[in-house]
Parts: sequence; structure tokens; C-alpha cells
Amino acid sequence: MAAKALELLVQDTGLVLIDAQVKLANVMPQPVLDRALRNWLLLVEAAARMKLPVAVSEQYPQGLGHVMPVLKEAISKVMPPARWLEKTTFSCCEAPLFDQFLGAGRKTWVVAGMECHICVYQTVRGLLHRGFKVHVPADAVVSRQKHNFRAGLALMDKAGAVITSTETVIFDLLKSAQGDDFRALSKLIK
Repeated sequence: MAAKALELLVQDTGLVLIDAQVKLANVMPQPVLDRALRNWLLLVEAAARMKLPVAVSEQYPQGLGHVMPVLKEAISKVMPPARWLEKTTFSCCEAPLFDQFLGAGRKTWVVAGMECHICVYQTVRGLLHRGFKVHVPADAVVSRQKHNFRAGLALMDKAGAVITSTETVIFDLLKSAQGDDFRALSKLIK
């Protein structure tokens, strides 16, 4: 992949946060969940500051609950307002409103959430199939078991996604160690 194709541009990037729901969170290993939650909050804050479009999915919320409250509160501050997708399919790409969201003209999507080897992987595969560039911060996706986490990352890499990190995504979008966004986000990252 050419180096230019790896670059994230604010005007061309959006965020998809998949199934960061209470009941799913309760079955994740605590240190893994803590790391992911911290990075989800960082990605949401970056999206809010840079005005990136955000889509948030909930897999069968009647059974799995809603997005974790602390994350839901952070998402409520995103402008333009986040799009919420309720789904029963594993891939967000199969949710009825998702294609309308993708019509926002963005060509690159940062994808994070749960579970890496199921809903995240299938969504990433669907986005790639539709011709989008996809960046997956490995520290912002989780699975219940390490072997499934590794399998999900390997499959997404093989499909053509860029496996990256939360800090790499944020600093690539920022481009410079100047300005209010840099100062605010770098304080949160420390």
C-alpha cells in the first residue's frame, strides 16, 4: 500500500464505534476493557473536536443493553450528532440506515468496538468491499478471548484494512503539535 493511502485526513475520515454495550462489556477481561474504553473515549473526543461524522451501533440492545453510559455521555457531545444504528446483523454494513450514513462523502473510516472477530471484522470487510479505506486501532477493539482477538485482526489485515493504534490515528489526523485540538487531546493521552 502506498504511503499516501495510509494518511488520515480530517475532511475525509469518519468513526464507526461498534457495539460497546453494557452486557458485552461485562464479559470482557477487565484490563482489556479498561484499555479499550479509554481509547474509545479518546477517539470520540477526537471526532468531536475535529467534527468527524460518527456512527454508533448497538447489537440487539433489548438483550445486550445499550452503549456503556460513560461512552454514551461522551458521544452525546459529538457534532454533527452521532448516528445511532440498532442492528441484529453482525455487520453494520447490513443495517438499513448505515448506507445513508456512508453517503456523507467520507472515503476513510476508523473502526473500533466489540467483538473484534465478529461484528468489527464483518463491518470492516463490508466497508472494504464497498471501496472504503479502513483503519482499525488494535488497542480500540476487543474480544472475549485473545485467540479470537488475534484472528480478527489478522483477517482484517488480510482483507486490506490498516491495523494501527489510537494514538497513531489521533496524531495523524492532527498533523501538527499546535493548536487547541493538539493541546486538549495530548493532555488526555498522557
